Amino acid sequence: MSIITISREYGAGGHSIGKCVARELGIEIYDRDIIRNTAKDSGLDASVVEQEEEELSRADAFLRMITPAAYVDRREAIHDIERRVILMLASKGDCVILGRCADVLLEEANVECLNVFIYADVIHRAARVSQLIGSSNPTEVQRAMKRTDAARHSYYQQFTGRKWGDYHNYNLCLDSGLLGYETCVKLICDAARGLHSPSNA
Repeated sequence: MSIITISREYGAGGHSIGKCVARELGIEIYDRDIIRNTAKDSGLDASVVEQEEEELSRADAFLRMITPAAYVDRREAIHDIERRVILMLASKGDCVILGRCADVLLEEANVECLNVFIYADVIHRAARVSQLIGSSNPTEVQRAMKRTDAARHSYYQQFTGRKWGDYHNYNLCLDSGLLGYETCVKLICDAARGLHSPSNA
């Protein structure tokens, strides 16, 4: 096995799949834990850290225009703290880490990992997002999908210089809408177990 990083489109089930993978392999999963540790180390409220990572609202855009240096400095400071947290968690042993540019951060630190990207078609994602936000309004669902994916894309590109979702950046790209969650879990677990098998040595 090894460390597994999972990046995912909003509503594609990456979090649920990651939890199942961790349970199947008997390893830890880190997601909100990273936010909490970052908040603790930075002295910032957890909601502030989460907003810096995922929310690119009109208010954020306005803030960047009027105080670009302050905005970038705070964002980069949070990312730097989060990088240290991710490396610390990875040093503890095999685990699943969701998002947070963990794939590139670990690669730069020469930490071997299996990098996975989970995506799905709009219909499957919309159904899931509708449940997540508690709304069946198509406009609200589409807005939530676009906003969250745009935020993840921006965050990833800013701190890695790479394109979020580009298959070149990952070892496995899985369509959870077509394959289903169970098959995605099996494929990820099989790949993780096979990394250090005798045939790959």
